[in-house]
Amino acid sequence: MMWERRKGEASVTLIVAFGLFQTCFSEINRASFPNGFVFGTASSAFQYEGAVKEDGRGPSVWDTFSHKFGKITDGSNADVAVDQYHHYNEDVQLMKNMGMDAYRFSISWSRIFPNGSGQINQAGVDHYNKLIDALLAKGIEPYVTLYHWDLPQALDDKYRGWLDRQIIQDFVNFAETCFEKFGDRVKHWITFNEPHTFSIQGYDVGLQAPGRCSIILHLFCRAGNSATEPYIVAHNVLLSHATVVDIYRKNYKSKQKGCIGISLDVMWYEPASNSTADVEATNRAQDFQLGWFLDPLIFGDYPKSMRERVRNRLPVFTKSEASLVKGSLDFVGINHYTTYYGSKSSLATILNDTLADSGALTVPFKGLNAIGDKANSIWLYIVPEGMRKLMVYIKEKYGNPPVIITENGMDDPNDSGIPIKQALKDDKRIKYHNDYLTNLLAAIKEDGCNVKGYFVWSLLDNWEWAAGYTSRFGLYFVDYKDKLKRYPKNSVQWFTNFLT
Repeated sequence: MMWERRKGEASVTLIVAFGLFQTCFSEINRASFPNGFVFGTASSAFQYEGAVKEDGRGPSVWDTFSHKFGKITDGSNADVAVDQYHHYNEDVQLMKNMGMDAYRFSISWSRIFPNGSGQINQAGVDHYNKLIDALLAKGIEPYVTLYHWDLPQALDDKYRGWLDRQIIQDFVNFAETCFEKFGDRVKHWITFNEPHTFSIQGYDVGLQAPGRCSIILHLFCRAGNSATEPYIVAHNVLLSHATVVDIYRKNYKSKQKGCIGISLDVMWYEPASNSTADVEATNRAQDFQLGWFLDPLIFGDYPKSMRERVRNRLPVFTKSEASLVKGSLDFVGINHYTTYYGSKSSLATILNDTLADSGALTVPFKGLNAIGDKANSIWLYIVPEGMRKLMVYIKEKYGNPPVIITENGMDDPNDSGIPIKQALKDDKRIKYHNDYLTNLLAAIKEDGCNVKGYFVWSLLDNWEWAAGYTSRFGLYFVDYKDKLKRYPKNSVQWFTNFLT
């Protein structure tokens, strides 16, 4: 590693300076957390792998979307991404060097089934077998996400993907194939990553694949119905999840001794004022975000506020479906980054979508004052105490289920004018993780929240969906201009010290 190659006085100065920098933070480390608490990094296949046309992989909806003009901020695509398909051994060693316990990655559905179903692509199976074995050889536990937004394009073409209940059986077939091929070594499964995000971004506002919406008379999207499609997609996702969990529990769990959950994106919301209207709107905002998915999984139905406001556009679970969905998780994955203010919406009524349905406006400002320091992404404001409040909320509302923080992190800009040496000095990221982990620890030790692990987004700078390469979330800097070389940022040394 770069840290080990620096010798002499300059090296001593760096170490001393870094030690002084660390003293600015609260004294927490791995030992502060309960025994068995898992630390890891996270990624997704489409953002990392590249090699989109190699070894029989079929196209996904994101391949199609990212190649359309105007969809990606910098006009880039993920054809190469950070090429982990070829660099996985190197990246596994980077995790090992830091002392990470686990790696969360996703399996590309279209790498296993190029057409979404039908014949298995053995080359795809071979790749993930090699990755899993490489992780285990270094003592790193694989946490596998089955679906991280990259729907095979063939299924979208065939029956519009998540909009049709046919998707349930095809997802079950994909999931069972993964259990059969990898379940002897994979003990932690995540069915879906952020179904709320891809339901809204893909089918309500159209800013992500497959880019469907009906906002302002289809001005932004050629097809879609923002008033109905997000709810249909979410419903089919929940039924797909529950069916897969049921099959895993009946046919695989006792032999493979694994567990299975789901990862949900969750902002924390603070009322913009103490008014009843703002408090109620903030509660509804959470219902239309976390409650939309976790209420059915814990209680068997959607939140009351959604039933009252969406009415007949919100699908209904049959009695047997409600029974299937209720309790269909061994843990709840939470992707948490930021906190916003919530208030009663006076603008959303001009739309006919989920925002209008919630009657809540969520923004990171109160007047001209931001809720916290801003990262690079336009949506990401740094509010560490939101982590603790969210954990307590989940504990109190949902009966303290096992929780894993499956993503947390912040980004810097990808500024070509900043020398690499300067870009490695990510003090802001170090403070971010220190402060969020401090609040998470308080939620565990002082509030009794049942949290089992923490995964950093992300191991490497990578291709960040509609933001392309403009955003750098990584602990490692990736030089996109020089063969994708990986360089450790200061946060790598911070985590190495934290985990030692």
